[in-house]
Amino acid sequence: MAETKKDKILGVKGMNDILPDDAPLWELFENTVQSVLKSYGYQQIRTPIVEPTALFARGLGEVTDIVEKEMYSFTDSMNGDQLTLRPECTAGVVRSVLEHNLTYDSPKRLWYTGPMFRHERPQRGRYRQFHQVGAEAVGFAGPDIDAELIMLCQRLWDDLGLEGIRLEINSIGDAEERNRHRADLIAYFEQHRNQLDEDALRRLHSNPLRILDTKNPAMQSLVDNAPKLLDYLGEESRVHFEGVQRFLNHNNVPFKINPRLVRGMDYYNRTVFEWITDQLGAQGTVCGGGRYDPLVEIFGGKPTPAVGFAMGVERLLELMKVSTETFSRSQCDVYMVHQGEAAQMQSFVLSERIRDAGLDVVLHCAAAGGAGSFKSQMKRADASGAAFAVILGDDEIARGEATVKHLRSGDMNNNQQAVAQDKLVDFLIDQITGGDDHDHGHLHAGQIHTHH
Repeated sequence: MAETKKDKILGVKGMNDILPDDAPLWELFENTVQSVLKSYGYQQIRTPIVEPTALFARGLGEVTDIVEKEMYSFTDSMNGDQLTLRPECTAGVVRSVLEHNLTYDSPKRLWYTGPMFRHERPQRGRYRQFHQVGAEAVGFAGPDIDAELIMLCQRLWDDLGLEGIRLEINSIGDAEERNRHRADLIAYFEQHRNQLDEDALRRLHSNPLRILDTKNPAMQSLVDNAPKLLDYLGEESRVHFEGVQRFLNHNNVPFKINPRLVRGMDYYNRTVFEWITDQLGAQGTVCGGGRYDPLVEIFGGKPTPAVGFAMGVERLLELMKVSTETFSRSQCDVYMVHQGEAAQMQSFVLSERIRDAGLDVVLHCAAAGGAGSFKSQMKRADASGAAFAVILGDDEIARGEATVKHLRSGDMNNNQQAVAQDKLVDFLIDQITGGDDHDHGHLHAGQIHTHH
């Protein structure tokens, strides 16, 4: 009996492949992030993708959208444990800080990156498996660290060449101040109950602060006239918020105070902030953060101040694509072309020598159907984005030379030359670095790459 053709198995909706053409942009982003965070003294922490469900239920709050509707939770079939794919990383970082007693000797500046999971409707730059970069400063109480984290973000936007990202800040005070505001807020919305949409009615008694964050145009006027949390701040919260503003003003970081700005998780207090763009449609927030002093105690630790942020990688990559139109997608510096058995053998030797000098080399290897003609190899070389093709054939082998072709040269009549094989590495490095006169013997990969 003939075997029937099997249907293709496709990926899960909203969980996307990152394809090779996009990898250089991810690499540029990740390298820049790592460099900026290191320059501020932040150390990387890596927590598991799967955590106990109770961690998020306790930390995020039972009545948040994430816990109610968006978490991927399951029962471990081996032992019955309730587990969840992490929808965010702050709770996991704080768990780890407590579990390993990381702040016993001093406060800690930490950062993380990796995939998060939320079951929400996929849209541009927002997916069910998405990636975040975040920083958490645990053990710092003053407004100075709040300002430092905001300035760190500003430096990252500058280093990535991103424009049009604006800063909004607010203070949501401490628990007692929020409780007084909450009571007045519920009373106010109760008086206008007929104007509330379904979401607002559901949140009215469980999480009324989130009603202020509504995107429903019909409710904007109602929300604008609601009691403002800033009017309920006590002396300590007010002084802290003024301190954040003073640091930002002194360092020429522009911001707008948005009294409606809140955060989705229950554990935030005092400073909250968002970085917003108009270039991605309605969902404009690319980074959000704030202070969450209560969280360590919620997880069973002693009271410990903390502040942090998280940014959506896919959303920032969308912005990078807009602002980096000429971004090079080259996968190498040199593409090695060869014809004949002796040339193929020697091409391996030369490729290794070039890599030893810190350059990236793609060596042509046989595809289905054979090694490929000289013409088809040159097409591959051009498509690779390499700056140079190094060509070896019988003639070059006989003369101890290699032909170097400038693939990106504007002068097509004068763009290749013969180079002795023992001079090839120095020739390529001189071409790429502009002929700087220094020892190229032990350059590290990435130091002279034109495409990173």
